Amino acid sequence: MPSLTETLGSTSLDAPRRTTGPAPDPAPQGQLPSADEVVAHTLLNCLVREVSAPEHQTALTDRHLLLRLPRRGVLLRVALRRTSMLGAHRFSGPVSERTADGDWSEIDWRRLAEHTQDELSLRTGVRNEEFLDQIDSSHRSIAASFAVRTGAQRVRRGTGPAAADTPVAAYLDSEQSLLFGHRFHPTPKARTGDADSWPAYAPEAAAAFPLRHLAVRAHLIAEESAEPGALDALDRLTAPASLPEGYRLLPAHPWQYDMLREHPALRAALGRGDVLDLGQAGRPFAATASVRTLYDGESFLKFSLNIRITNCLRKNASYELSGAVALTRVLGPVLADLAERFPGSAVLREPAYRSLALAGPDGTPDRDLLEGFGVIVREGLAHRLLPGTTPLLAGAVADEYPTGAAHISRLLDGAGPRAALDWWAAYLRLLVPPVLAAYFDHGLVLEPHLQNVLICVDGDGMPAQVLFRDLEGTKLLPERHAGTLASLPPEVAGPMTYDAQRGWDRIVYCLLVNHVAELLAALADLHPRAEAALWAEVRGALRTYADRYGCPPPLAALLAGVPLPAKANLLTRWERKADREAGYVRLPSPLGEPITASTDAAAATGGTR
Repeated sequence: MPSLTETLGSTSLDAPRRTTGPAPDPAPQGQLPSADEVVAHTLLNCLVREVSAPEHQTALTDRHLLLRLPRRGVLLRVALRRTSMLGAHRFSGPVSERTADGDWSEIDWRRLAEHTQDELSLRTGVRNEEFLDQIDSSHRSIAASFAVRTGAQRVRRGTGPAAADTPVAAYLDSEQSLLFGHRFHPTPKARTGDADSWPAYAPEAAAAFPLRHLAVRAHLIAEESAEPGALDALDRLTAPASLPEGYRLLPAHPWQYDMLREHPALRAALGRGDVLDLGQAGRPFAATASVRTLYDGESFLKFSLNIRITNCLRKNASYELSGAVALTRVLGPVLADLAERFPGSAVLREPAYRSLALAGPDGTPDRDLLEGFGVIVREGLAHRLLPGTTPLLAGAVADEYPTGAAHISRLLDGAGPRAALDWWAAYLRLLVPPVLAAYFDHGLVLEPHLQNVLICVDGDGMPAQVLFRDLEGTKLLPERHAGTLASLPPEVAGPMTYDAQRGWDRIVYCLLVNHVAELLAALADLHPRAEAALWAEVRGALRTYADRYGCPPPLAALLAGVPLPAKANLLTRWERKADREAGYVRLPSPLGEPITASTDAAAATGGTR
């Protein structure tokens, strides 16, 4: 079969491009794509990255991307707003399919999903009967978010834990502004659970609500804490006098309580009086982007939800409950060292958890209830936030479309390319060094993807601090932490580790592909001619770190321009693998210098060729 270039005389997109495409459509708020276009473009993103580009089945012609599904024999086309040096292009309008007579016919997202399903079946030999339903679920969620968006914006400033026009209000607005989700996941807004219940708890609906309060006999409480007072965030939710003697407070996400209330062991405990349902009470908590993590302006509480969102059931496994506390305890000296060396960064600890330990049939705590009611306490912003700064979710700053006030276009407010580069350089200086030092100096794998980082800006919108969060994805290299891991139960220690190569892939993916590249793309949308300069700043940040702290072989390879690992979300979802088992595809890197420049420099200094 001839290549796309041979067939159409177009330009291949398999290699990094050093020029930009057509000028971008700024797509201001109020001119967002339709839900149909969002779903179709997201599927195309996944197909380009994981299927067609690795097999050299993409090309650029006449301001369009061409993409072939070779096993299915389908040729697709979509208009481009802008091309990307990393291959993460910006699309516009509907997708078209080439017909037998050589014309182009527009297709909807469902037909594109069916083509994707057929191609993946032929490629992998695996069938996935739930795939189309999950894409449909994501489509319905995005469409519903449009319906609630106007009303949510009307009430956002007047509800929940934050007064209007405060840093906390701006922060929550950023958490609740993500209408479309991960643009390299085939089902970013797919979810199970009662569709009618969702708006009451959805961040994009500006949800804020009181927690369900349970009074539990003290001997039926399971809890751990890494430091004195860590459980105060739970105990302060109600006055001690409101609890009967001998009982402890267990807050629950009200949606999770509704899903578990008919569990036989819980019903029996309620009947005996071992557990008392006190109803919804106390101050409201606001839903953050993860849906299950809630914030009341003082503390974050990470609840379990028996809901699958994107790829995973959002439940705190028992090893994750203990693991969060264990990591907070053992990483104290490491995090203190990083904070001292890189004062513009900090990690939010998770120093405690509490849950319900009702005996199951075998006499041990019933796992469904232990995990289902497990709540992890995460430090509030005040513990680490620099004075005078406003925290914003990185995912909201980097979103493809400006759906909230935190978007980079709002922070820069019309500033020119030089100001954008200055902002970018300042941010990279805060973000990159602590992540690399954690890995190389301490064997600690942080997970700095867009939903795990808060960008804290000063009064001028300039980056002043970064906060890393969510210890669930934080891992240890076993060769550097053998003693710590040996002291923990195997079921806790095992999921807490990555080997060195998997840990490095995870860091490079989260830091550079998921985070840096996406925020860079949002900046390049504003200033398309600056894309190469923006990548040069990334290389400069890596080079500065290497010069100052050393250049281990993995970092040297990164600077040489070896391909970058990108998590294969489409193939992982298709094969129904756990996130931990996700594979990677390799992307051509924009970071390396041309090899001729390196050899010429070596020759000029008498080095070997």
